[in-house]
Amino acid sequence: MERRRFLEASLLAAPIPASTQAPPTPREVQGGGTGSTSYQVQTTVERRQAGKPHHGKVLAAIQPHCDDIPIFAGGTVLKLIDEGYTGYLITVTDDSMAGTGATYGEIVLKNEQDTNEVAKRLGCKDSIFLNYPNHNMDAMPVIEMRARFVFLFRALKVDTVMVYDPSALYERNPDHYVTARAVEWAAAIAGTRWDYPEHFLAGLKPHSVKERYYFARGPQLVNRVVDTSAFMDGKIFANMANVTQGPSGNTGARLRQRLAQQKKKLPLLGNDDETANREYTRHFALARDRVRGQAHGLEYAEYFHYIGPDESDVDAYVERNAVPL
Repeated sequence: MERRRFLEASLLAAPIPASTQAPPTPREVQGGGTGSTSYQVQTTVERRQAGKPHHGKVLAAIQPHCDDIPIFAGGTVLKLIDEGYTGYLITVTDDSMAGTGATYGEIVLKNEQDTNEVAKRLGCKDSIFLNYPNHNMDAMPVIEMRARFVFLFRALKVDTVMVYDPSALYERNPDHYVTARAVEWAAAIAGTRWDYPEHFLAGLKPHSVKERYYFARGPQLVNRVVDTSAFMDGKIFANMANVTQGPSGNTGARLRQRLAQQKKKLPLLGNDDETANREYTRHFALARDRVRGQAHGLEYAEYFHYIGPDESDVDAYVERNAVPL
């Protein structure tokens, strides 16, 4: 099955519950990790913050393919950058086996051009390509990938990563789960002085990744619901840049044209191709965002398993009990 058709089918399908338990009542949060070892975690709602509370922080939005971040996390990327983050979009494969084109090379080029435009529309500072072979990442040495990610996290001074969930259930695409697992451990060791000390000869220093936003296509232990209502138009605009293989692209225009040949019209698609593509993306390609938002009293939302900076018991005790000398 073509990737575009698979995504269209999965996006239009009924949402899969985040866990086997009924979701708990959400609470408002500004930050912090979970610290929980239970499957019945508290779901928290992350809303837009005024001003630039994250000024000076760096976000690495990491995707195996050019449409992953725009579909599953585009609204949150826009939100975090709006709040002060500097963002980098890192694409791991060469995207050579997904999309329209006469040759592999043509598909790679078109997807690269689309990705650069997506990064621009999301407000990222730069787009970085690692160019691993599409659909074959389970044959690549994960330790080499990990070293590259550690280098990037140190060089860019990344504070927050966003990537597929390394613990998500039923993820069968090796590009997804290999990328996620390489990023997971790279984020854990980038702040140590023992791993890859040769980096320090080039002037880099250990740098800890403090926060992780993990997204998934299937069942996932969701503990963070990000309100993306204010950024939905921007997310739609970013997804429309993925013409070569994304679930939106020119799909709305093609549907409008096909209906016209049948002497039919769908009012939702408007009277021009741009409107058709935008509204198709809103109502069909990104339908899950509306469903997920409504489940939490929001207009639109994205789901994540979030891991934040955990305060140790010692630090908490000192904060509460320390007295001046």
